[in-house]
Amino acid sequence: MKIGQFIHILAILLLIIGFVQPAMAAENETTDAATAFYNRGELLLQSKDYARAIEAFDQALASNTTMIRQSDALLYTYTDKGYALIQLNNYTGAIQTIDQGLALYKNDEMLWYNKGFALFKLGNYQDALNSYDKVLQINNQSVPALNNKGDTYFQMGRYQDAVDSYLRANEKDPGNSYASAGLEKAQRALAAATPSTTAPSQTIIPTTLPATTQSSLTPTIVPTAIPTNTKSPLSPLPIVAALSLMGFLSVILMKKR
Repeated sequence: MKIGQFIHILAILLLIIGFVQPAMAAENETTDAATAFYNRGELLLQSKDYARAIEAFDQALASNTTMIRQSDALLYTYTDKGYALIQLNNYTGAIQTIDQGLALYKNDEMLWYNKGFALFKLGNYQDALNSYDKVLQINNQSVPALNNKGDTYFQMGRYQDAVDSYLRANEKDPGNSYASAGLEKAQRALAAATPSTTAPSQTIIPTTLPATTQSSLTPTIVPTAIPTNTKSPLSPLPIVAALSLMGFLSVILMKKR
């Protein structure tokens, strides 16, 4: 093979490599499925489309969760799926989801809080109290947990305990309207009750999480794209280098002729 032919072939190969490398890099760039499903679930949750949000969270959990585990997104997947189930009055399903989350995040305040609320709605009052106590072990300033303990004690007919719980909530957050209303209700019941004969008074229990806690469930959307350090960047440098080399070799070849 003549040297001229060899140089031309080499230049062409380098040129091909310059085009193929970016194409292969682009092909290798894949979006993270769990991240995409998680983001979709959060958007659906914001629009109060709870059933479809749950489906999206389930798809996220069924995908490779490596990426969302590295941030808080996996935790929020369990928390927000549980919240969505609560909004649909599926308290048993909510507890199952929350327990899955607690297996990974055993000291998460909101998971324990939502579990307490779901247990309360199922009438499992003692278990609900245990969950709220866990919240208070994690965060002893949690006024919503104290308020919900007051509601739980009230439903159990333990009016003095309810009064004490609402008083603690008022001490930590003076002027808290929910605590004040609960305290007044519990004090009236306590004054009128005799423990041996009086059944627990009926009261209207909120059908949703207290407003002071719903704000803490504001969905946090992680980036929809994979972080840049996991991508193979597309670069024009191989093409430029190949073209430059081809031109340089062509000049040398012309001089030898």
